[in-house]
Amino acid sequence: MNPLSGKFEGGERRGIIPRSLTALALALLAGCATPATQAPRPFTLLLFGDHGYQLDYLSAKDRLPPKTLEEAIAEERKEWAQDMRPPAEFAPSAMTRLPDTGGYVPDTGMMAVAKAMADYCRSAGCDAGVMLGDNIYPDGATGGADGRSDAQRFEDIFKTPYGGFGALAPDFRIYATLGNHDWRTSREAALAQVRYLETTPPFFMDGIAYRVKPPAGKGEVEIFVIDTEVMLAGAKVYEAELAPDGSELPATELVTPKPWTVPANDKERDMADWLERSLRQSDARWKIVIGHHPLWSSAGSKFEQARTLRALILPTLCKYADLYVAGHEHTLEVHADSCAKAVPGLDLPPLPQLVSGAAAKQRPLNTWFMAHQARKSPELSTYYAKGLIWGYMTLTLEGDRAEVQVITTPNDGGGANVPEYRRAFSRRSGGQ
Repeated sequence: MNPLSGKFEGGERRGIIPRSLTALALALLAGCATPATQAPRPFTLLLFGDHGYQLDYLSAKDRLPPKTLEEAIAEERKEWAQDMRPPAEFAPSAMTRLPDTGGYVPDTGMMAVAKAMADYCRSAGCDAGVMLGDNIYPDGATGGADGRSDAQRFEDIFKTPYGGFGALAPDFRIYATLGNHDWRTSREAALAQVRYLETTPPFFMDGIAYRVKPPAGKGEVEIFVIDTEVMLAGAKVYEAELAPDGSELPATELVTPKPWTVPANDKERDMADWLERSLRQSDARWKIVIGHHPLWSSAGSKFEQARTLRALILPTLCKYADLYVAGHEHTLEVHADSCAKAVPGLDLPPLPQLVSGAAAKQRPLNTWFMAHQARKSPELSTYYAKGLIWGYMTLTLEGDRAEVQVITTPNDGGGANVPEYRRAFSRRSGGQ
């Protein structure tokens, strides 16, 4: 399988397989076995990130002056060249015309992806979801600083697309983390979003870093949530720059974080150590860590953040976690890190990493950058990467096997489900 093609391994396109069929097969095989001897039912998570791109909340610079379709595409072509992507591969993102200005802007897939996920869960079954940050564009909650009500913003960006998800399964919750856009305006505004998600089902937060066992997992699954924007604000991060051939330039300029994102208390300063302790002490069979920023990605603009994040948490993840799931890049990607560089000498199994940030706004890959990254980073295996799409992932845990499924939805906005790729991973850690 060409890892960039979006094709199934072996060239076969497979449809969505309901978990009920798996359960039926297990029941038939079990025969007269008592419930106590039957294998646990599968547990399925929806994985989606960067969903909060809602056209009613575009900034003035994105709306004005109005652009013709040709001007909007020309602007994306200019950005493509500035980002050192191969010129011959240029393709624009999905575009739409704003009724009030007549100008064209990049379209949003927020409602289409929400519909696709709900349809998937109604047919195949889901137990919970994780929302991977950048939940509100462009500046998170604002406390009214932009003249808009946060109460209405929360209604439009959270309740309208996802308010009905609580009916998809008993105790269904969407476990959330914050992203860099959610912290854009102020600490007070970011924490207002946290309070809303803490108190408004089907969403769930417990502060900006927390651990939780979803009820449907029966204690077998534990999710560990970290705020990577705050974590990176307390570390040294360089600006990412690429050479004209897509290779990394030496880092020279440090990123200056917004002052309100810098860790403000012992709990925030201790987040990496908290994660290590929590993972090490967990008795769950499956340990899933979620954050906004990826450890590895393919669009070519986030590699310095990723390098710093790997130094902060990858040794811990390699020793104690089963998967790491992130957003930030508006792409869908499946990677694994061999852990040989992060924890040398221990001969640990590779750590899978999933990037699911295509729930609203499209971003292309940078294949030049990907080729350079693959050559200089033998610890990285990229199994699948696709940009300029809308979509999400599912993660199904059954026994000691995890299967990730990549699903896209077409640019027509109808919310159809298009299965693109599947890959299975084995459990690396957890209770026996």
